[in-house]
Amino acid sequence: MFGADKGAVDSADARMNGKKLKVGIVQARFNASVTDALAQACRSELVALGVAEKDIELITVPGALEVPVALQALAEKASYDALVAIGCIIRGETYHFELVANESGAGVTRVSLDYQVPIANAILTTEDMPQAQARQVDKGRDAARVAVEMANLLESI
Repeated sequence: MFGADKGAVDSADARMNGKKLKVGIVQARFNASVTDALAQACRSELVALGVAEKDIELITVPGALEVPVALQALAEKASYDALVAIGCIIRGETYHFELVANESGAGVTRVSLDYQVPIANAILTTEDMPQAQARQVDKGRDAARVAVEMANLLESI
C-alpha cells in the first residue's frame, strides 16, 4: 500500500481475526428467504474469519422491530464480543416501512451504546424484493467483518 504505515496494515489484519470471539446473531424471520441468506452468508464469513462454529449463536424473532429487544437480552448476558442484527424491511404502500426501518435502526444503535457491545446492523431497507436479494449475500458477509473488526478494536482500546 503506497504511503501506508506497515504497523497500520498489521493492526488492520489483526482486527479481522475472529479466533476467541463469541458472536450472537439475531435474525428476523419476516422476509425469511432474504434473512436466511443474510444469516448464512454472515455465519460463513464469521467461520472464514476464524470464529468457531460453537461460538456463534443464532436466535430468531418475528420481525425487525423485535430484533433490538433480543439483542438487548444477549447483551445483558455480557458473554458476546459482538452481535449482528439481521432483517429485511421492504417498502410497502404505507408509512409502516419508515416506522419499522427507523425504530429498528434506532433500537439497534441504542443497545450497542447502552451495553458498549459492537452490533453490526444488517437489517436491509429496500424498495423491493429484487434490491433485497441483490444485497443479501454481500451484506451478510459485511456484517460478519464489521462484527469481528469492531470486537477486536474495542478490545484494544
